Amino acid sequence: MTVMAERTSQMSVEEFETIASAAPETVTLEFIDGRIGVKKVTDGDHDTIVSWLTKRCIQARPDLDVYHGRGLRVAAYRQGRARPDAVLAPEARFAGYGEWADPDGALMVVEVTSYDTDTDRRDRHEKPAAYGQADIPLYLLIDRDSCTVTVHSSPDRKVGGYRVVRTAKFGEKVLLPDPIGIELDTEILKNYVR
Repeated sequence: MTVMAERTSQMSVEEFETIASAAPETVTLEFIDGRIGVKKVTDGDHDTIVSWLTKRCIQARPDLDVYHGRGLRVAAYRQGRARPDAVLAPEARFAGYGEWADPDGALMVVEVTSYDTDTDRRDRHEKPAAYGQADIPLYLLIDRDSCTVTVHSSPDRKVGGYRVVRTAKFGEKVLLPDPIGIELDTEILKNYVR
């Protein structure tokens, strides 16, 4: 039997929120699995992908809102805080919330990889675990390193992560299952990679 050592949290969530509120606009801070993480300011291609996805989702599902940089309280374990690149939720779902909101009602979270050294750990491992544990139905990862789109569905709240993971290459059609229920043609994403 493998015994994993429990990692000690770097700080309390209150300390993190104080630091995050004072961070300069050149970085975005997150607190996942007891560790503070820094996301680089996005580049134009990253923003174009988020804009493209926003348009597709709103055209297909005008009953939803797309929130950019919405702070979510994720992971009951160690009280995580994440800022997905986009969150799809019912209209006005996060109205009245401050900087950090409970993820209840979020239907899908989206991350677009950045070209930094922390992307693998953050976007491909820690965030799917945190979003699944938070019971967010879908996690969409648009991975510019591997030129793939990965749809995580059927969250596993007990252990974190998702039971169903489907990956497609840029250029293929990708189904975002219920509760979103739309298909994306990802051909255009080939234009926004290095």
